[in-house]
Amino acid sequence: MPHPISKKASQAKIDYLIHLLNMMYPISELLKDEISQHLVSFQVKKDEVLVEENGYCHYMYFILKGALMGRTVYNKKKIVTYMSIENEFVSSISGLYGTNVSKEEISAIEDCSLIAIHNDVLKRLFLTQFDLNFLFRVMIEKYYTDAQERTHIVRVGSAKERFLYFTQTKPGYMERLPLEHIASLLDMKPFTLIKIKKQYASKFFKDRETEELCIAIEKCMVENQLFKDKEISLYSLAKHLNFSTHKLSALLNNQFEQKFMDFVNFYRINYIKEQIAIPGSLQYYTIETLANNAGFSSRSAFYNAFNKVVGMSPVDYSKSLVGSVERVNSCQ
Repeated sequence: MPHPISKKASQAKIDYLIHLLNMMYPISELLKDEISQHLVSFQVKKDEVLVEENGYCHYMYFILKGALMGRTVYNKKKIVTYMSIENEFVSSISGLYGTNVSKEEISAIEDCSLIAIHNDVLKRLFLTQFDLNFLFRVMIEKYYTDAQERTHIVRVGSAKERFLYFTQTKPGYMERLPLEHIASLLDMKPFTLIKIKKQYASKFFKDRETEELCIAIEKCMVENQLFKDKEISLYSLAKHLNFSTHKLSALLNNQFEQKFMDFVNFYRINYIKEQIAIPGSLQYYTIETLANNAGFSSRSAFYNAFNKVVGMSPVDYSKSLVGSVERVNSCQ
């Protein structure tokens, strides 16, 4: 199957990517020049395959617009292993650097505008540019965090729980991407997903006002990180949002299907999981310190909440991440 044709990336696309990279870590002028010189762009149509399963992945891609997914065949059935949208990097992990075949197909869910850099250029720059090594480390850390989330999605309880978890951790995906691909990612039949989605249609975002209120609540948790406030309460969060406590409680119960502290602890635990996933983080901070920084005021409350959300203890979760990295590395 022919690979989509590349062309030199426009200066606007180059500047956009360099701006994002520079926000992650200040990069040298030399690295900026190298990126500008070697960055290419691809226009990929919906359902077009970028990398075939058991083929070679020659690029590290960055999604400017659209959505890509990874798929693998098991028992003659195509299984979606991940989905990525704008402002995310995509490449083959099993076939990283193009030295081994990819165990996953990479294809377009939507029409995509991509920019990419060839693996040969990356390997050369790794030897000379420290800032690129640091940036790649950040990207790999994010990959393992996302991989852990994907693993968790298919492990947690019933199809209903997987649906609720997905809608909370991937807002907007359910309305945007094909349900058959989401169903495959969540390890359920499309009919089951459609049925569950209909059951919750009356509960999730009944109108534009409700949607905007829910987005405002999530923004407080994600961007403002109010969950770190040890004194947070239904009243204080409602006051911050300029809601009544009754309205906030109703939204949490009916839209998010969580009690207030369960809702807050969900974001605290996700924050802690992200910190644990950073290589070497536990050399500098104990798990209890991370819990304290995330807003937990007692050790027992933290451990109970972590077990409730993740299904295992923080120590076991940390060990599972180490095991996942070792297994991935052994497959490279």
